[in-house]
Amino acid sequence: MKLRRLGAIVLKQLRQLRRDRLTFGMIVGIPILQLALFGYAINLDVRKLDAAVLDQANTARSREFTQLLAHAQVLNLRERLHTPQEVYARIGSGHISAALIIPPDFETRLERRDRPPAQIVVDGSDQAVQAAVRQLVNAPLPGAGPAPPGIAVVNFYNPQRRAPLNTVPGLIGVILTMTMVLFTASALVRERERGNLEMLIATPVSPWELTLGKLLPFIGIGLLQVTVVLGLGWWLFDVPIRGSGLELYLAALVFILASLALGVLLSTLARSQFQALQMAIFTFLPQILLSGFMFPYAAMPRPAQWIAEGLPLTHFLRLVRGIMLRGVSITTLWEPLLALLLFTAITLTLAVTRVRKRLD
Repeated sequence: MKLRRLGAIVLKQLRQLRRDRLTFGMIVGIPILQLALFGYAINLDVRKLDAAVLDQANTARSREFTQLLAHAQVLNLRERLHTPQEVYARIGSGHISAALIIPPDFETRLERRDRPPAQIVVDGSDQAVQAAVRQLVNAPLPGAGPAPPGIAVVNFYNPQRRAPLNTVPGLIGVILTMTMVLFTASALVRERERGNLEMLIATPVSPWELTLGKLLPFIGIGLLQVTVVLGLGWWLFDVPIRGSGLELYLAALVFILASLALGVLLSTLARSQFQALQMAIFTFLPQILLSGFMFPYAAMPRPAQWIAEGLPLTHFLRLVRGIMLRGVSITTLWEPLLALLLFTAITLTLAVTRVRKRLD
């Protein structure tokens, strides 16, 4: 081995890396992104969960009790409801994560201590919410000493607190994100590298036809993956589908289109399959970490939540958990569905405008 020849090869490789701006950016960008996400955005201390209060007693002591719970800053009691039906509807639609219910005989229950003086109803489809509320009722309240004993915590949709009920629906989105973006991110790049783009240039195929032609075969693959995960989730972990199966597949179809559109956009930015793979991985990290799949969305700072709102996986998790676990109609979950449709339309339009039937 000659050190001079070895040094020449090392120098050549360093120059190649310097010319490849995307790779150089990934070398620096991925550590920065991970440091920012884990150091700033990822927080397991859940605070200010969107919540409501149903005060059926409406006395001075019940209002004082509500304020004490609010001062703990775990629940953001931003809504006042009037009937139990409103509680079920607001939690079912995903607008709130918990609700404090104070019964009419609140003061009598405090005096006798024979029944729970109040009840906190929790969206059991999110484990982080369950853990935060249970920690709240067992912790001392600010300025009031120990929390009143016996506050009941009722988990809607997951009373046994089974982890697979939270994990399996989210895995559908994670698997689709990884496969759909990765498959399509290298689609147009592969055509360019193998020389197939030369034949496409000689045809009257438009950019829209070329893009959609690349997307459509993967839609069936994505729906097949959804079926496999749902089947295994039911067979191995007894994960139910409480809502409409047709609506669930419709939500999955919209998310598949959003992921495919993102993949095609990445393929128009990359010059090689390796670069396409790098960019696909770069989009995985924020989606998996900020969507609420691994870490509680409510615990993230506001800037991180704003970024999460621009990621398709965040909205799909709200859809799939609402349909599968809460049995909510997709018409009730129109907000995340509309967000996915807008993301798909914008991303696909950008991808098509960047598709050029040229070799350079």
